[in-house]
Amino acid sequence: MTATFARNLIRIALRSLMGLVLIVALLAGGYLLFAYHFTYSKGESVGYVQKLSYKGWVCKTWEGEQMRALANVPTIPEKFTFTVRDTAIADQINAHIGQKVVLEYAQHRGLPECFGETQHFIESVRLAPTE
Repeated sequence: MTATFARNLIRIALRSLMGLVLIVALLAGGYLLFAYHFTYSKGESVGYVQKLSYKGWVCKTWEGEQMRALANVPTIPEKFTFTVRDTAIADQINAHIGQKVVLEYAQHRGLPECFGETQHFIESVRLAPTE
């Protein structure tokens, strides 16, 4: 009788643990879907792309840096780091390295680093208008 009771108790505990693991996995998956598909903010960054590289051990992404001059005032330029998901956009950026470009980005907060090293994901690129 005690052996049967112990087996039933272990069976109930394992089912509860499996249910808890399933609930945690569903919550984590729902969070990732939400963070991936909904943007925290959108904007544009104007400046000169200094670097674009394809990096990562398992999850490879295009990571880049753009130097932004704040105005026509001689100041130290601000560095804007970004991630590119689309290879076609990365090719466009590579074609304009060293030129002044406008990068349109969407900010996704809370994504794991496997999605990209930064929160800013480039959606399109175009040459900046000349002054």
